Amino acid sequence: MTKLVTEDDLTRARIDPAFRQQFLAENLDRLLEALKKIRDADEQNADTARQLREGADLAVQLADLLQGSDLGPRAA
Repeated sequence: MTKLVTEDDLTRARIDPAFRQQFLAENLDRLLEALKKIRDADEQNADTARQLREGADLAVQLADLLQGSDLGPRAA
């Protein structure tokens, strides 16, 4: 079973920079694994494509946060 994020995790991530870095990295890994499973699934449809796009966008946001560029939306 997947470990869910708790309120305690979120609170600690807000106040502890080292924990926040680890927290973001672990959740980025979890997201990428989930995207891989969706991509490799036998059944592909419009929902699958949408989920992959949304997941990729979220992965970019998490990567930006990890790199310290959490200043808002990415410029085109």
